[in-house]
Amino acid sequence: MNLFYNKEGVGNVFLIQLTTNTPKEVATEQSGDVVILRDAQTEEIIGFNIFEASSYAEVEANGQVELTEELVETLQQAMTKNNVAYTFDVDLSPKFVIGHVVSKEKHPNADKLSVCTVDVGTEQLQIVCGAANIDADQKVVVAKVGAVMPSGMVIRDAELRGVPSSGMICSASELAIPNAEQNVGILVLETDAVVGEAFKLSRINGQAD
Repeated sequence: MNLFYNKEGVGNVFLIQLTTNTPKEVATEQSGDVVILRDAQTEEIIGFNIFEASSYAEVEANGQVELTEELVETLQQAMTKNNVAYTFDVDLSPKFVIGHVVSKEKHPNADKLSVCTVDVGTEQLQIVCGAANIDADQKVVVAKVGAVMPSGMVIRDAELRGVPSSGMICSASELAIPNAEQNVGILVLETDAVVGEAFKLSRINGQAD
């Protein structure tokens, strides 16, 4: 689940995204301040818009909002107040984590792509990577499925040239690290970086978060 708020750009509304899939057609239904968004074909609920957002919670954000247990509970109370019978099931674990490249294999259908197995602490992910400097035994930054990049792109499960890929191994520029060089490949961390920990900008040359 992702939550977005941009009062100046969008208005006083919380935008709640429940899935990274993009349906061909969206159906809407309103109950009080809450608009329910459904996949028109499957009728699956894919998100909500909560209007008059500041009457439910005060947030300081201009884009993605960091979710906490308290904020999720506040959103749940907003749903109840507006007679929407839905219970949020939210994964609050970090979406940007330190990973260890366990193995790297040549992509069977693309010369410039590699198929990597990456340990992110709680699981091993298969990620297709196009960086020339990717190699086994590196510590890297992984954006897991559901992560929202600084550019606004949401990371989704994908299939690249016929090979499934779950997540993205990030470069410094993709992470919007100040003064990052462009097109220099993925960001390789120090060997003492702890696998599974949330990625913090302070690990890079002593910069602050």
